[in-house]
Amino acid sequence: MRRPLALNALTGALPLGTVQRMRPGLRRPVLVLLPVAAFLLGAGVLGAIWLHGRPAARTAAPRPVAAPPTVAPSAAPAGLARTPGPLPLTAAVTPPTTPPVSTIQVKVARNDTLDRIFRRLQLRLEDLASLRNLPGLKRMLDRLRPGEALTLVHRDGALMGLTRRLSVEETLNVTRAADGFQAKVLKAPIEMRTRTVSATIDSSLFEAMTAAGAHDQTALALADIFAWDIDFVLDIQPGDAFTVSYEEIYENGKYLQDGPILSARFVNQGREYLAVRYVGPDGRADYYTPDGHPLRKAFLRAPLEFTRVSSPFSLHRRHPILNLIRAHKGVDYAAPIGTPVRAAGDGRVLFAGRRGGYGNVLEIDHSRGITTVYGHLSRFAHGVRAGRHVSQGEVVAYVGMTGLATGPHLHYEYRVNGVFKNPQTVQLPEARPIDAELRADFESKTQPLLEALASATGPVLVAR
Repeated sequence: MRRPLALNALTGALPLGTVQRMRPGLRRPVLVLLPVAAFLLGAGVLGAIWLHGRPAARTAAPRPVAAPPTVAPSAAPAGLARTPGPLPLTAAVTPPTTPPVSTIQVKVARNDTLDRIFRRLQLRLEDLASLRNLPGLKRMLDRLRPGEALTLVHRDGALMGLTRRLSVEETLNVTRAADGFQAKVLKAPIEMRTRTVSATIDSSLFEAMTAAGAHDQTALALADIFAWDIDFVLDIQPGDAFTVSYEEIYENGKYLQDGPILSARFVNQGREYLAVRYVGPDGRADYYTPDGHPLRKAFLRAPLEFTRVSSPFSLHRRHPILNLIRAHKGVDYAAPIGTPVRAAGDGRVLFAGRRGGYGNVLEIDHSRGITTVYGHLSRFAHGVRAGRHVSQGEVVAYVGMTGLATGPHLHYEYRVNGVFKNPQTVQLPEARPIDAELRADFESKTQPLLEALASATGPVLVAR
């Protein structure tokens, strides 16, 4: 059988003469395409032979075509596994994030209130209002002590919790619940340990107390006990000595702080002073001499704690600014601006304002013709104004240098019926002794404390 001319040409079997007899216009393309066509035809034939010779078991199943996402796929033929199609595309959704909880430790500054603290920390004031509306909580939150620590927990300004130590034994704990705030007062078990220390003063009361193993807190308490008899600014001399019996407070075996002084002995310039703590039936504690006379006089000897006298009482002093010889009818206590000034005794404020060379001045009437004056103040304590009653030891103002003053100090005067007296030497009025009906209770409670003080042993320590 004769093959067609096209097949002969593609397989290269076309006679050369046939090609030569073609028209010249067709001869060149045919000569170029004949080898290419022959190669492609041969490759196709070989592929068909290879596919025809494969075993039936190795024949691949047709690849399924995924149905459109909106059309349900048809049932797969029996015996064939369905190949899952591509999942429909969906928009990625980011879950909302919850702001983290933050814990803040706050040290209460002077004149700080919770309202000021909340505003400073940008906490929600409505949460503070909710706290103050809880029964009994307003009293626990309104009076903050300068220097105390508060713990506040919040989430993005919303209060979650508050912790405040009310006393050595009690801690206020406020938490946020689903239905509002809940407050609890937690009581921690504490242990009181009695300790007695002795020391001789070489340079300062604080150094001697530290050398004895006690703390500044007990040094301040000791000075407060004897403040009516001893001026700890002027009267303390090297060689003075003390013995103090006091309590130390522990919580779960850990030291917290020094507790109250139980009994004390102080020798100042050769004179001995004794004090013992007595808690009356009403729960009020105070310090007395062994024979029942209170150490608390009607007036403090000095209205400042541990400062320096820059100018004593004098009738012939040259004024540092006016350069004139004029009487200095008071005592000047040099102290930094802002040092608290305490009322020398119970009384009523006569005047609080600006007055000539005194600058900001405070006058207190203590009855019985006694008046005290406090000059050159930087400012008055909150609420101190004419007509208000103040208590002995209450902070009524702060040291400054207003008026005729060359530096920060307190000018303090003590007047009796209008006559100026030297505050450092004037005889202060006595307070009432222990009541006769309490005498037996007083002696039974204080005698063991005095005996423990007298039997204190160990070498006397000297502060260097």
